[in-house]
Amino acid sequence: MTPIDREQGVGFLFTDFYQLTMAQLYFRHGLHEHSALFDYFYRSNPNYGQHNAGYCVCAGLEWFVDWMLGTRPTAKDTAYLQSLKGQTGARLFADDFIDWLGQNDLFSSLSVRAIPEGRVVHPNVPLVVIQGPLAIAQLVETPLLNHLNYQTLVATKASRIRAAARGGPIFEFGMRRAHEHGANAGARASLIGGADFSSNTAISAALGFPPKGTHAHSMVQAFIALGGSEIDAFRAYAEIYPDDCVLLVDTINTLQSGVPNAIRVFDELRRKGHRPLGIRLDSGDLAFLAIQAAKQLNAAGYQEVFVVLSNNLDELVIWQIITQIQEEAPRYGVDPDKLVGRLVYGIGTRLITSRGDSALDGVCKLVAVSDDERWQPAIKLSETKAKTLNPGNKRVWRVYDSHGKATADLIALADEDPREAETLVLRHPTDEGRYRTLQRRQISSIEPLHVDVVQTGRRVGDPPSIEAIRALRSSDLECLYPGVKRLMNPHVYHVSLSQALWDFKQGLVSSMRSSIRD
Repeated sequence: MTPIDREQGVGFLFTDFYQLTMAQLYFRHGLHEHSALFDYFYRSNPNYGQHNAGYCVCAGLEWFVDWMLGTRPTAKDTAYLQSLKGQTGARLFADDFIDWLGQNDLFSSLSVRAIPEGRVVHPNVPLVVIQGPLAIAQLVETPLLNHLNYQTLVATKASRIRAAARGGPIFEFGMRRAHEHGANAGARASLIGGADFSSNTAISAALGFPPKGTHAHSMVQAFIALGGSEIDAFRAYAEIYPDDCVLLVDTINTLQSGVPNAIRVFDELRRKGHRPLGIRLDSGDLAFLAIQAAKQLNAAGYQEVFVVLSNNLDELVIWQIITQIQEEAPRYGVDPDKLVGRLVYGIGTRLITSRGDSALDGVCKLVAVSDDERWQPAIKLSETKAKTLNPGNKRVWRVYDSHGKATADLIALADEDPREAETLVLRHPTDEGRYRTLQRRQISSIEPLHVDVVQTGRRVGDPPSIEAIRALRSSDLECLYPGVKRLMNPHVYHVSLSQALWDFKQGLVSSMRSSIRD
């Protein structure tokens, strides 16, 4: 049996098969070198069932660019394509097409402009625009969707969890429940969206973050099974990691055994000049146990040690835990605000899998193609108005109101500059009767959101650090009105078309429908 070539699985052939068959069709008809524009956008914010998001956090762009700029067809790739046959046994791909594919710099003709990673984004706004020869731009559609859909989905979930945690540290613990190597992309997206650290050692090393973790129940179980005790396990861990000691206290009985034994070990550490870090709770009523554990820790003089919570947490569970602590802690003599301030959250399955909505409905659509003289808009009609494309070459602008808050994202034609307008008309994307008019005095600033990322195969500038990407996210969230950030039933943020784009789109729709009737 031939060993699996994992490198080939993530290289040039990392795409849907129909991208290759379409590329050959364009090649055969002489269309492959026509310049084309593809827009990547998503249609709706994640809906988790009981609650939904009011925004997304853009992520995955830099990994897509790395893939695009670092990927070349190999001899093994082209040999595989040569071997493929159709129903009659005839080869599917001709030699001249495969020779063309085999060019070493196939993607060097592509340019990318995009909304940078970390920015807060909204439905139907072009997040990425791919420009280049039609066949080559077509080939990167699937890898683009693969990289951005998932990381944007997880970064959004992480951002909501961070908001619910009220600034409490967040550790991403999802590797064991992730979808194979998606654990790396998910951990990166979590760090972009709001997690402080990850337990994923490999991605932590790659991104320059120290990995974080505690220990498992199995460590305590092993000591007990071999004739020892819970405190023996705790002492062994504390001996090796005296200044990084976080003890998992719920293997036997959290309040009668785990916390008292942790306190005994903490006392021993303190007498030796070390500072214990905390305890971890991984089962039961986490809010109640956190209160009772804090009461015992406080009485022993450990008011500052962390209380790490884990086990199926997400934004709503954290919200409920904090609410319960605020209501219940005072009756046990525990200050709820101080307790909430020492909580750390280990988030696993529900973050890495985006529990509740496991896929972002991102799409990559052809919006214009050149006939060698000028751009010709491409449009797809749909029975659902919301799915009718916004055609042509476009730019995206963010409009800030007089309070400095983001009030709308405006999609406009590429030759428009809304900063020059005294009166700005914001059209609803599908409803002819809905629009807003803003006067200059009502606007504090208008910001272009697209930046050049790749120009004809060359990266523009250096890739941003995770810290820089996080700073963009924080800044954008500060500029969002609280209603848009609500965990439940968020206010709908306005995404609008310029009057010129609205007129242009409606003219194309009318023309296409007339041609059908004729």
